[in-house]
Amino acid sequence: MMGHGYSVFDTGIGRCGIVWSDAGVVGVQLPEAREIETRRRLFQRYPQAREMRPPLNVEIAIEGIAALLRGQPGDLADIALDMDGIPAFSRRVYEFTRTISWGETRTCGEIAAALKASGASHSVAQAIGKNPFMLIVPCHRVLATDGAADKISANGGSISKRRLLSIEGTLSPGSKTLFDVLLPVAPPRPQT
Repeated sequence: MMGHGYSVFDTGIGRCGIVWSDAGVVGVQLPEAREIETRRRLFQRYPQAREMRPPLNVEIAIEGIAALLRGQPGDLADIALDMDGIPAFSRRVYEFTRTISWGETRTCGEIAAALKASGASHSVAQAIGKNPFMLIVPCHRVLATDGAADKISANGGSISKRRLLSIEGTLSPGSKTLFDVLLPVAPPRPQT
């Protein structure tokens, strides 16, 4: 295959997209509100990609992603990634992030220290914020240095990060849940 292929597939939270090359997965798109918006986002990020049947490595990734979004651990550790064009430091961050197990989290500071780049937590946050490999590189498991789940997020925003952590049963203390964000409590009515 020359170039990039893509596929859109069903999950427990909507239609996701995945893009690949001969070298591996190039990117994952979490669902937008409507499938057409997911496809539009894929086209904006990967205009050269053509819709086609995924190869075995990508089918395995799709199954793992769908399992994760159903609330089941999915094994994505052996999925090949095409990191062409990804800066060296970001590659190191993504490789480390792939070792964070289901139900666990790390802060940017902890990752920087593990990479022997203490003081580079801002650089870790920047890499996480640009992660094109959503779920395969589980950036939702990486929290801000203060442990908050709502300060740094890759494509999809902080609600997606909170939702993914909720699916895994892992929210940091003090983080807002989806209910806090989507269903704010109305102000109390005045007593008459």
